[in-house]
Amino acid sequence: MAAVVSDDMFDNYESTKSGFFTLASACIWLGIFNSIQSICKEHDIIRSEYRQGMRMTSYICANTMWQAVLCIVQSVIIYAVCLAFGFFRDCPSDGAMMPSFIEYFITIFLLTFGSSVMGIMVSSISGNPTTAMTIMPFVLILQLIMSGVLFELSGFSETVANITFSKWGMSAFGSSGDMNSLEHAMAKKLPEMAQMIADQYPVDEVYDHEAGTLITAW
Repeated sequence: MAAVVSDDMFDNYESTKSGFFTLASACIWLGIFNSIQSICKEHDIIRSEYRQGMRMTSYICANTMWQAVLCIVQSVIIYAVCLAFGFFRDCPSDGAMMPSFIEYFITIFLLTFGSSVMGIMVSSISGNPTTAMTIMPFVLILQLIMSGVLFELSGFSETVANITFSKWGMSAFGSSGDMNSLEHAMAKKLPEMAQMIADQYPVDEVYDHEAGTLITAW
């Protein structure tokens, strides 16, 4: 993914938005795969331990803490790969409230960890691993559709998007990368029409390069 999208990152608005969407999708995909079978594959063991006095809250907290550790390691690897392929090479050095490289890492971790916790939730309500793996594609599709990248959201769909990780992950990436300051691809090709194109594509407040926008997304 990094090899494919790195060259176009921060060159124009559309390419940067697509690159961030690809990165956010990869983090969500990885996070869900971390934990989608973690609970349902141990149902028999959980029942046995529960009868012997194990607290369910302790069990879930232990799983969540393990996912946090795992996601930190994975985030380091993801970020290292992105750096190696120049994914953030042309990005602004100043983020919305701290150096951008720190903000990107935090966003990658939160996306991955949040998705892992979502995977634990799906695994908890699934009777077996097969059921969990059947549900997972629908969860992923919902995340991709509600990101606001593939389709313009309004009304009820926009409300639903507020409970997805993809929308807020995109908001955090776009805010850190000051995406609203980038020119649209068509405007770069046709400078004489730049103003008209800018009028057709109003600034998206969810990508504002401000600390408040980033904190809200996180």
